[in-house]
Amino acid sequence: MRLGVFGHKDFDGLADIVAMALREAPRLGIEVLVEHDLLTIAAGAREVQTPQDIDAVVSLGGDGTLLRCARFLDGADVPLLGVNLGKLGYLASCSSREFPRVLPRLAKGSYASDVRMVLEATSGPADGPHGPVHRAVNDVVVHKGGFARVLRLRMTVNGEPLGVLAADGIVISTPTGSTAYSLSAGGPIIEPGVHSITVTPIAAHTLSIRPLVLKPESVITLQPEDAPGDVLVTVDGQVGATLSNGHALTVRRATRPVRIVRFHGTTFIGRLRRKLGWGGLADRDE
Repeated sequence: MRLGVFGHKDFDGLADIVAMALREAPRLGIEVLVEHDLLTIAAGAREVQTPQDIDAVVSLGGDGTLLRCARFLDGADVPLLGVNLGKLGYLASCSSREFPRVLPRLAKGSYASDVRMVLEATSGPADGPHGPVHRAVNDVVVHKGGFARVLRLRMTVNGEPLGVLAADGIVISTPTGSTAYSLSAGGPIIEPGVHSITVTPIAAHTLSIRPLVLKPESVITLQPEDAPGDVLVTVDGQVGATLSNGHALTVRRATRPVRIVRFHGTTFIGRLRRKLGWGGLADRDE
């Protein structure tokens, strides 16, 4: 197995975990490749440059590191194992102390694949071709940036006008992203296996504007009306673009999902209980 390793160098213990993986790799039949920023702490390891270089990938850090890993894979059918080195780590498959026990199982293929729906977003002139495609595991957020005015966004679903939504912004999320920004904005929690697209307003200025759960085949278009400046579009909180008057953002289900590694005994309900503290603080901090 060719194993790609990505990591966030600000997390304590990262170098020790990388060293452990390199030490155990020959015994497990693994070749470890690392992203460029980890070359200085992974003596002798090759750099991973494309998704085709690897058979599986490990993300060492928090949810942000895992989302960056997923963006690197760009739809490649490569299983992704998240190792939580941070606090919440909602997308992670295991903790740092569990990783030494989990790595041999990953090498043997003794795991399940949790297939997660992904969104793709494009933007450009409303009556012309759109630009690059951005993939979102969590969400696509349209927000007003620094200006203190309500956004008016004309929304259509499958080409049918829904209306003009007045709010500070809009979150368009996958089921995976339902526990991220959408949840903070009052959106519903959706089990990842229930494929759907959720549209959640941020601080809606009309009480009738409510979160909307759509079929996964839906195509959503947003167009700003009379915005005082460029409207910001952020994908998974990490990359983005601007949306000017006369431009439109189109969001739809991506054709290629992302595969997250899961092991026996880890369930969505169990993670929900622990991460949101529904079982009490002691359960949350396990």
